[in-house]
Amino acid sequence: MTTGAIASPAFAHPRQADNAGKTPTATGYGGAVSTVDQDASAAAIEVLRKGGNAVDAAVAAAATLGVTEPYSAGIGGGGYFVYYDAHSGKVSTIDGRETAPAAMPPNAFLKPGTNEPYPFTKQATSGISVGVPGTPATWERALDRWGSLSLAETLQPAIDVAEDGFVVDETFRQQTDENDERFRPFAATVELFLPGGQLPVVGSILKNPDLAQTYRVLGQEGTDAFYEGPIAEEIVSTVRNAPTNPDPNTLPGPVGVMTAEDLDNYEALDQDPTHVNYRGYDVYGMAPSSSGGTTVGEALNILEEFDLAGLARGNGNAKKQPAVLHHYLEASALAFADRGKYVGDPAFVDVPTKELLDEVFGKERACEIDPLKAAPKPVPAGDVADYDGTCDVEPAALTDVKDTENINTTNLTVSDKWGNVVEYTLTIEQTGGSGITVPGRGFILNNELTDFNVPANATDANRIEPGKRPRSSMSPTIVLKDGEPFVALGSPGGATIITTVLQTLINRIDLGMSISDALAAPRASQRNSATPQAEPAFIAANEKQLMEYGHPAFSSVAELGAATAIEFLPDGRAVAAAEPVRRGGGSAMVVKQSWHK
Repeated sequence: MTTGAIASPAFAHPRQADNAGKTPTATGYGGAVSTVDQDASAAAIEVLRKGGNAVDAAVAAAATLGVTEPYSAGIGGGGYFVYYDAHSGKVSTIDGRETAPAAMPPNAFLKPGTNEPYPFTKQATSGISVGVPGTPATWERALDRWGSLSLAETLQPAIDVAEDGFVVDETFRQQTDENDERFRPFAATVELFLPGGQLPVVGSILKNPDLAQTYRVLGQEGTDAFYEGPIAEEIVSTVRNAPTNPDPNTLPGPVGVMTAEDLDNYEALDQDPTHVNYRGYDVYGMAPSSSGGTTVGEALNILEEFDLAGLARGNGNAKKQPAVLHHYLEASALAFADRGKYVGDPAFVDVPTKELLDEVFGKERACEIDPLKAAPKPVPAGDVADYDGTCDVEPAALTDVKDTENINTTNLTVSDKWGNVVEYTLTIEQTGGSGITVPGRGFILNNELTDFNVPANATDANRIEPGKRPRSSMSPTIVLKDGEPFVALGSPGGATIITTVLQTLINRIDLGMSISDALAAPRASQRNSATPQAEPAFIAANEKQLMEYGHPAFSSVAELGAATAIEFLPDGRAVAAAEPVRRGGGSAMVVKQSWHK
């Protein structure tokens, strides 16, 4: 790895940066960033201003999110990193998903002697739910491959925030309150996030000196200090000796089985991206173990068969697009049916990635969409072993797959002055992860293993297996036009990540919205369910018209996703876009602001 571009930088505290305000859209030159948090965005901008590249800035932002968004992400979790290299014009990815320990039993989440799962909260609040973390390895691998700074340099902004503290807002207090029962069994978690045993006060400053010191150790010794030695031993001890409760319905759940060898054996994987061409745009995403790239890509291949822009013009009402939305919902259901049947960790399952992304398969699946009538849900999976683009093939059997992924993750988008782009989604799974903080280290451990299907049969692609990566829906996506970056985007939201990314792409490419409007527009999510979800504004604007197509009433949810994006304009400027409202609003920043349109 090249080092020395910045020698011992003295980073300004992000809140002292001159553009540290939480603004959802920023346009300019020299690099851009969008995250959910102003400290994280400002950390990335500071690195870019001091000569770092997009990878350096992405790691700095991610590390800062580990301080300010500790219930969503951190070094106790994992994620997926997608990178566009401006010099080569190539998109590459890193799979930093957590893995199941070698001793993980297939009945880990079942009540003893039964095939009945524990209540989900008990599964989630347990040592047995903790996967081997992949985030530190992802950071080091990304910096080794593409970075210009050392790990120590990229961690410095986050160290400053951890030491100085961040301002507790209403969202953080609410998330803490929602996790109060889950946090109480774990003394280190209470000490850090429930000071004096009480909820943190809005407007107060929350510091995390333990995490600052952990970051210093990683910066000085590299991530071997995390996967070997004292930190690894402390993680293992914490997982294996966490409090538990024998009552099958009472928190917390079973202790974990992770060993030091599991940590030592962890590897972040270099991986080819998924790729489809949609209306002349090259869409790159994350291959399995994530289902994001295959599911978004397949849905786009299905929708390629329909003139959505023409349908929108024919409807004649820019605020209500029932014909377009009908096709979006139906294509999403079909792609989710195939996701449920076929996608898992390719090290354990023969995932037909090529077939799922074959435009001929997509054309055949498009035959299942009636332009005027919604199909009853769930719909069957397609047959990847027998397709030719025609409409006379019998679909495969129905699969009974329930979403287990939780909604709280985080996403960041970064570009630099050289044209490199990073899209990175990272998580500790549920809001608050497992609830278990490693004592003296300042970070919460994930509960990612709840993403396995439970219970599962012997042929389930996402069944529990030792060493396996649970299927994810994280969908970091980079779109090129004529070989150059057009837009990069991603979102948190569990399985709704896929539909958030898909709907945003349709909004931007087919409906011609600006990237900011495409991201802010009301959302719906159809994941091959009899009861799709939608935000209240979407229901108010579209439910009546969609019911005329046979779609059922939507289940109302306050928010779907919390996306970040950057669009690249022909004149060399970038538009960074974050949520204006969802999850308290996001933070978009650029190195050099441009005020002209």
